Amino acid sequence: MKFGIVVFPGSNCDHDCYYAVKEVLKQPAEFVWHGESRPPAVDVYVLPGGFSYGDYLRTGAVARFSPAMEAVRTHAAAGKPVIGICNGFQILLEAGLLPGAMLRNQSLQFVCKYTHLRMDSTRTPFTGRVAQGKVLRLPVAHGEGNYYCDDATLKRLRSEQRIVFRYCDAAGNPTPEANLNGSRDNIAGICSERGNVLGMMPHPERAMEPSMGSTDGRELFFSLLATALVRRR
Repeated sequence: MKFGIVVFPGSNCDHDCYYAVKEVLKQPAEFVWHGESRPPAVDVYVLPGGFSYGDYLRTGAVARFSPAMEAVRTHAAAGKPVIGICNGFQILLEAGLLPGAMLRNQSLQFVCKYTHLRMDSTRTPFTGRVAQGKVLRLPVAHGEGNYYCDDATLKRLRSEQRIVFRYCDAAGNPTPEANLNGSRDNIAGICSERGNVLGMMPHPERAMEPSMGSTDGRELFFSLLATALVRRR
């Protein structure tokens, strides 16, 4: 399974994602420069975290126009896996590949720490092999992670089981105190209608080794690999 990690000016988690795929998952990976209009064929696209284009205008608002995003859109339309992490999630929202928008954190402060999130949907290939309701411990690092959508969109996300992750306490309760950025319904990650596009604010690629403080990020990457192997068989 080949991974394409899209690199924008200002990306700073691209090498973290590369390490997670290449060294932990043991799968081929290569960087895809944002300006490539015909990027190489890959099985999975990863939009990493960082500050694409310096987060000028709005987070992800400029990156959505990058030539490489056309390949990402085509990839997603074909039902193939795409994951956007942190800034990557913001880019997916701006590109219209996921519904909703990102606002400044309710505290108006940048948040950088480990947090808990509950896995609420197995609809995606990134979570299909993870037990529903499992609590993961992953780091966050963002200033605009306050997910917002209107009432109709929230109702649809709930009914279609597209809310993949919710911020919660260690016991799995999505409390107001656990909602570190003010996101609606404690949302930490959502997926597309077909489930193949996942956007999430926490960083699984930064929780791949014991020395990082958690290995819970492996759950998502190995779930993707296991799902792909099952489909091929």
